[in-house]
Amino acid sequence: MTAVRLGLNLPNFGLEAEPAAMLGWARFAEQEGFDLVVVSDHVAPTPEVAATYPAPFHDPFVLLGWLAGQTSTVRLGTSVVVLPYRHPLHTARMSAMLHDYSDGRFVLGVGTGWARTEFAALGLDSAVRGRATDAALDVITRAWAEPLISAHAEGLDFTDVATAPNPPGGALPLWVGGQSRAAIRRAVRYGSAWHPINPELDWLRDTGLPALVAEAAATGRDVPSLAVRIKARLQPDPAPADRPLGVGTLDQVVGDVRALAELGAADVVLDTNPDRPRERDFAAEQRDLKLILDAL
Repeated sequence: MTAVRLGLNLPNFGLEAEPAAMLGWARFAEQEGFDLVVVSDHVAPTPEVAATYPAPFHDPFVLLGWLAGQTSTVRLGTSVVVLPYRHPLHTARMSAMLHDYSDGRFVLGVGTGWARTEFAALGLDSAVRGRATDAALDVITRAWAEPLISAHAEGLDFTDVATAPNPPGGALPLWVGGQSRAAIRRAVRYGSAWHPINPELDWLRDTGLPALVAEAAATGRDVPSLAVRIKARLQPDPAPADRPLGVGTLDQVVGDVRALAELGAADVVLDTNPDRPRERDFAAEQRDLKLILDAL
């Protein structure tokens, strides 16, 4: 199998996500040899959001800053930060500081968001979230690379803002999420990796990756690496052919990871979070993840 780094999605929401439990997840990942731990992002969990992600929802930057001091080897990332929810100057500085505090272990995964009611609760217009994400990425990537930056665009108007700390090399690992044409263009323009979440394997092979390669060729840029997040739900009986990636028997899920590796995925993040709130058994979820890791 082509080499692939395995990560896991640490549950940072719901009643079971207490500090001790989240620390336990990070230490489990590090001890068992997972390469990466990622967490999700919501700022204002409206009923629309809580239908999938129950409160309390722990802030990814605060949580990962704490975990940076509790771990030493595992990478720490976001999957994904909703960029329009925060000012890009703030996001640029927090991410650069997290990268510094963790000795270069931070990965910023970003997306446009989806919850209209959450945008409204924050006084934001979800209809322009794509443009807002593009503008934020322009500011963030320049803020990492330059000591002073200015911006004069929709919703952003500032001059000669100091950006330090600037990460070594002027950049951080930047995973750009989404599966639309706009997201793929965004990944090629700004990202070190394209980060589709729960894609269909056939779509990824026949549509998504060819679009990524074509966009890179058209713009004269390098093709970003592929970092995929899939479910991790083992069951005793085989799942049907139209199952989501990561759902099925151990052989099926291991086959999914191997198939993604053959497509060139550098990273595969395994996500045990359910589609709807329910009581969680973190010990059982970790046992399943260890079975997958040991079988690869």
